[in-house]
Amino acid sequence: MQNGKIIVGITQGDSNGIGYEVIIKALADPRILEQFTPVIYGSSKLFGFYRKTIPEVESMDTNAISSASEAHAKRINIVNCLPESAYAEPGQATAESASGAIKSLERAVADLKAGLIDVLVTGPINKKAMSLEGFGFPGHTEYIQNAFGAPDSLMFMISHRLRLAVVTGHIPLKEVAAQITEERILSKLRLINKSLKEDFVVDQPRIAVLSLNPHSGDGGLLGTEEQDIIIPAIKKATDEGILAFGPFSPDGYFGLNHFENFDATLAMYHDQGLAPFKALSFEDGVNFTAGLPYVRTSPDHGTAFEMAGRDEADPRSMRAAIFAACDIFRNRLDWQDLQAGKMPERFLQREKKDRSGKPQIA
Repeated sequence: MQNGKIIVGITQGDSNGIGYEVIIKALADPRILEQFTPVIYGSSKLFGFYRKTIPEVESMDTNAISSASEAHAKRINIVNCLPESAYAEPGQATAESASGAIKSLERAVADLKAGLIDVLVTGPINKKAMSLEGFGFPGHTEYIQNAFGAPDSLMFMISHRLRLAVVTGHIPLKEVAAQITEERILSKLRLINKSLKEDFVVDQPRIAVLSLNPHSGDGGLLGTEEQDIIIPAIKKATDEGILAFGPFSPDGYFGLNHFENFDATLAMYHDQGLAPFKALSFEDGVNFTAGLPYVRTSPDHGTAFEMAGRDEADPRSMRAAIFAACDIFRNRLDWQDLQAGKMPERFLQREKKDRSGKPQIA
């Protein structure tokens, strides 16, 4: 932290998508610099190019730096980690933009490990283009989990309406059933339960578990995974003191808003969870990677090449990702203080302000 302010590292993502546009729009209000110190990993040249495509943003107070250690607390800092020859081709998936996305991510993760930034917010990438450039992971989540040596991690989609995790992530649908195991479900439930307590200040989390097959297998007629795998996993979680319930059939669960009765939902595979999540929370949805020693979030959308460079991108998800990262970081500090038997520092500061006699907002 820098003078009590959280330092937020932000990767550019694919520079030919809407990454720069949503970053610029999310940081356009100068009052936002009172909340945290942004450090963008990318290119001042590309930042300037995209700023000129957004007429409502006339100017921004930026600071080109070579290291996050040089970040200015009252400016938008840009760590130039791309070649000077970098240029934008809005809407095109190119080798250059994919390579730039990889460089941005690698530099930001290195700085996060070194303690030069406090949290990481990643811009949207093109997975296929990065794969062609030698990026050996299906996405951000898997890369970051490997970088930190975490035994497991959790794709945790969060918004003001719901929190949703998945057992299996970026894999082909035909491989899902084989990867649904008791241990994998139990591992995800443990991560959800831990994250809800430490990252979201939920005292006794209630977690709903979805079925794999239609109608929860219909008593084995439509599949036996519920009886053979999912229900036993829920039972083991319950025996550990985790408040897990289900399995629930996804159509009725979301159709009747049953998710509102739980603190989080565990879906079996990517689209089973993310399709309803984005239908309900696309504008302010955030992808949070739980289970890591550091905080990483991202907007819940992709590169959107079709609207790149046209001033059409909505920055709300990027803004939500930035503030979610800051909130989770503070919650973790509070949790650590409480586990050590101490009153969290920010509550002590608030108490001092209360005693000062200054007017307080109700």
